[in-house]
Amino acid sequence: MHKDALALSQQLISCRSLTPDDSGCQEILIGRLNKIGFNIEKIQSNGVENIWARRGTTAPVLCFAGHTDVVPTGPLDQWESDPFTPTIRDGKLYGRGAADMKSSLAAFITAIESFVHLHPNHSGSIALLITSDEEGPAVDGTVRVVELLKEREEKIDYCIVGEPTCLNQLGDTIKNGRRGSLSGTLTIKGIQGHIAYPHLAKNPIHLAAPCIAELAQTEWDCGNEYFPPTTWQISNISGGTGVTNVIPGEVEVIFNFRFSTASTVKSLQNKVHQILDKHGLKYNLDWSLSGKPFLTPRGDLVDAINDSINKVMNIRPELSTSGGTSDGRFIAEICPQVVEFGPINATIHKINECVEVADIEKLSEIYQGTIENLLVKNCLFFCL
Repeated sequence: MHKDALALSQQLISCRSLTPDDSGCQEILIGRLNKIGFNIEKIQSNGVENIWARRGTTAPVLCFAGHTDVVPTGPLDQWESDPFTPTIRDGKLYGRGAADMKSSLAAFITAIESFVHLHPNHSGSIALLITSDEEGPAVDGTVRVVELLKEREEKIDYCIVGEPTCLNQLGDTIKNGRRGSLSGTLTIKGIQGHIAYPHLAKNPIHLAAPCIAELAQTEWDCGNEYFPPTTWQISNISGGTGVTNVIPGEVEVIFNFRFSTASTVKSLQNKVHQILDKHGLKYNLDWSLSGKPFLTPRGDLVDAINDSINKVMNIRPELSTSGGTSDGRFIAEICPQVVEFGPINATIHKINECVEVADIEKLSEIYQGTIENLLVKNCLFFCL
C-alpha cells in the first residue's frame, strides 16, 4: 500500500488548490477514508473547507493534521514543468505542493490504510484534521475545527502535523515545538510643524529613536533547553508627509516577537510598556497574537516517531523548534503532545518545488510505524 503513496501524491498535486481553494483534494481523501471505516465530518467556514475524520471512539486518539492548500506558483515561465502537472525527473517529483504538503497527505492515507489492513480491530482511535486555509490567513481552517472539538470536549492525545521538517535527509529532523508570534503596532505621537522651526514642533522620530535602540538591545529571556532566546524585530517604520520641510506629527513602528516558553505574552507586553513609559513617550500600542509557543518534550509521541524513523531510515533525528509558526499552535490547545514531521523542506514555496520519489514511500512507512508504536505497543499500557 505504501507504493500507492506516489500515485496519490500525483493525484493531489494535479488539483490547483491555491489557498484557500481546496480544489477537490479533500474529496479524494474522503473517498479513501470512507473505504476503511472513517466517520467524516465536513466543516466549512467562510468558504474554507475542512474535514475532521475519525476511526474509533476510544482513547488514545492519534491525529494526523495537514493542509491541502498551496502557495501561488510565481512566474510560470521559470518552472521547468507545469506546477500542477506532477512530473518526475531525476528521481524527484516536481509540482506545487510536492513537499508542502501533498506528499505528507498521501503518506498519511497510505500509512493508515496499511495499518488498518493489518489491525482492523485496533485499540484507540485514528483521526485526521485537514484544512484548505493554512498558507493564507489561517483564520477559518484548523482553528475553527479546534474550536468545535473544544466545544464538545473531544480531546486528542497525540498529533503529527505533516509539515516538511527535514533538512538534508528524510528523518533528520522532528519539530517538537514552535515559537510564538506576538506583533505590535506602535504609534508615537509628536507635534507636526515646519522643519525650520523645530522649537515649535516635536519630532516623534527623534523621540522614538532612543526607545527603539533600547528595545532592540533588550534581553527578553535566555531561552531554555528547547528554544533560543526570544527575539524582537522591527518589520516596518512609517512617518512623514513625503516632503522635506515638514516635521511629522507621528511615526508608526510595527514590530514582532518570536518567543518561547521562557516568556509569556503578558511578560513581554509589560516589559515593552515599561520601556516606553520610561522614555516619557505619548503613544498608542495595539497588540496582535498570532500564536502561543508550544513544546512537546521527550515522551510517548517523540519516542514513537523517533523509533519508527530509526527503523526505516537507520538514523536518529534531531529535535528542533526553529522556523515560523504552524497549525500545531492551534492543535496544542487541545492536545498535550504535538510534533511536526515530513519531507525535506529545501524547495518549499520555491520555483520547481520537489520531493524525492523514494522518500514518499519511506515517509508512509514511518507514519505507519508510529501508529503501531502508539496504538499497538503503547496502547497496551495506555489502556490498562
